Amino acid sequence: MSNKHSVAEVESHGLLHDQKKRRIVGDIAAHLFLAVLAVIWLIPIVWVFAESFNKNTAPYTSSFFPKEWTLENYKVLFTDRNVLNFPKMFTTTFIIACFTCVISVIFVLSVAYCMSRMRLRVRKTFMNVVLILGMFPSIMAVTAIYFILKAMGLADGNMTIVALILVYSAGTGAGFYVMKGYMDTIPTSLDEAALLDGCTRFQVFYKIIIPICKPIIVYQAIIGFLGPWLDFVMAKVICRTQSNYTVALGLWLMLQKEYIQNWYARFAAAAVVISIPIAILFILMQRFYQESMAGSVKG
Repeated sequence: MSNKHSVAEVESHGLLHDQKKRRIVGDIAAHLFLAVLAVIWLIPIVWVFAESFNKNTAPYTSSFFPKEWTLENYKVLFTDRNVLNFPKMFTTTFIIACFTCVISVIFVLSVAYCMSRMRLRVRKTFMNVVLILGMFPSIMAVTAIYFILKAMGLADGNMTIVALILVYSAGTGAGFYVMKGYMDTIPTSLDEAALLDGCTRFQVFYKIIIPICKPIIVYQAIIGFLGPWLDFVMAKVICRTQSNYTVALGLWLMLQKEYIQNWYARFAAAAVVISIPIAILFILMQRFYQESMAGSVKG
């Protein structure tokens, strides 16, 4: 019997050793694959960052890294007011993105709360209509939106800022499905307990739902900010003059044939600059991703 136990133990030990070896090989292969993907993903970012310091502003270079480095591209980008007024484009886009971010969070939170917690008669009908409308590409409405804004006098001059804020914010409430799904996971017993303690519906929303929904609110805030910050189509339709361009239109303009010879390296510098607010937004809000039920306050 002892010999049989010894053989079984040896076989079991050998099997565990083989499984451990296969697991180590699998981990090494997975990490190598991810490392290769990371390098491929980082190459364009490194190139754009390096190109932003290139003294040669033309689009044709013979090497991956610049032969001569300079800060002149960043200097011209923020000091030039005659050719392409990038500081104004940046400021305009930042204002639009901030307003849109706040408005979109308010809209989506309100609609998601109503659809998740209130049993309205038209609730299912509304959700089905929104779902069907979401299947159509938004570009189909671009022409109609422009003529509506033009009829309201919002398609000219500085009013294009207001027009873009309205356009980017107006439809955000229809994107409530993700936040509604998150709210559906919150037990209704929390609402009932708060109501029994004398809270109003608004207090339940403000003191119970919002603290628990911090991670998804952060997601919506980032999406609301990135929409106008990166959009090109709607901005191109509404902004008819260069004085009202957003950063996306400014970057597009830098690559046109009349500017590309002198602005290609500055285009790379602008790409680096417009990524800074996005990076700051992610850094400031990433801590909220870990917060959930611990943030609620009953009463």
